[in-house]
Amino acid sequence: MSENISAFTSKEYDMKIKQTLPYYDEFYQQVIDLVKSCNLNALHWLDVGCGTGKMAEIAFENIGVEKFTFCDCSSEMLEIAKERFPYPNTEFILCDIQELTNSNEYDVITAIQVNHYLQKEERRKAVQNCYQSLRENGIFISFENFAPFSELGKNIYLEKWKLYQMEQGKTAAESDEHISRYNQNYFPITLTEHLKLLRDCKFRVVEILWISNMQVGIWGMK
Repeated sequence: MSENISAFTSKEYDMKIKQTLPYYDEFYQQVIDLVKSCNLNALHWLDVGCGTGKMAEIAFENIGVEKFTFCDCSSEMLEIAKERFPYPNTEFILCDIQELTNSNEYDVITAIQVNHYLQKEERRKAVQNCYQSLRENGIFISFENFAPFSELGKNIYLEKWKLYQMEQGKTAAESDEHISRYNQNYFPITLTEHLKLLRDCKFRVVEILWISNMQVGIWGMK
């Protein structure tokens, strides 16, 4: 587990992701606003697919976190996070989301642009693991790419996404390369399937938090 499975290496990730995903910073603000609204205290927070620690940075700035656990399958990403957050209330776990074995431990679990790399049964296992890892009334918050309902809709949204990337400084070739990853390197599911998956994994509350372009934020409460 020496490298991540995203489109970018650990060293370039933070710069490239903003060139690629519209409203990327908004994902994290939406998470913070939701957690604050749930009135959870003395938080134990797990961020799966933590990357370089963007979620932790925003959480520590805005919310009282008693313990923050970083989890990633990339040792390079985890090392960057360790260097950024050498705090006594942090923990670092090198593992895939499908390998989580925690039980009733966390108040908040976040997964930002993580599960769309998984096939459907793998995704189900990952979400079920997150459910098991939450305490009662804990919340799971996920931001993912999603699949439009029609082929025409997909083609239009992908072209829109390509134009956004070019406006952010990517070349046409770079943008085309990223767009070509759809259903090849990552495997989006529809909004209906996203919601059904959380319900099937026994979350008692399932809601859409935010949506734009081909990205959606969803959450479930145990």
